[in-house]
Amino acid sequence: MSNAATVRLVDHEQSVRTSPRFVIRIFWIAQRAIYRLSNGRIGLARPEAGNQFGVLRLETSGRRTGKRRAAIVGYFEDGLNLVTLAMNGWGKDEPAWWLNLQAVPEARLDLPDGPRLVVARAGTGAERDRLWATFADYPGWGDDLTALSAARDRHRAVVVFEPREGARS
Repeated sequence: MSNAATVRLVDHEQSVRTSPRFVIRIFWIAQRAIYRLSNGRIGLARPEAGNQFGVLRLETSGRRTGKRRAAIVGYFEDGLNLVTLAMNGWGKDEPAWWLNLQAVPEARLDLPDGPRLVVARAGTGAERDRLWATFADYPGWGDDLTALSAARDRHRAVVVFEPREGARS
């Protein structure tokens, strides 16, 4: 690799740096605590195209223990479906909630307008490409999603939450 190519690679890696892991973990802990202490009155938000992504509470079944696990994630709406990224604060590992959903795809979402039972799956092909492009309409995911994703060693899943047939919250 030439010196010029090395400099470009280093510049690219520096331009997609994220916050230190401990800062991200503290933020996640605080976010869940605020939601819990407010009995769900604070912490969730609807998405607004051009302004912000939405925030929901995701409840999955632990893939090893079967215990209920909760995470707060960003999302946007795609018709009846809700869409998010399987990112772990842009860390290298997959988020535990996504690993849980791959084992048991049924989940419960708490939204500003109430709970919803869903089935999760990864978007693929043209659908994934379309949804990936839509993330840019909802600021807050990162300044350059493509660069952030490319800096990781695996493809980030675009997760689609579909309403569960015949299910009631």
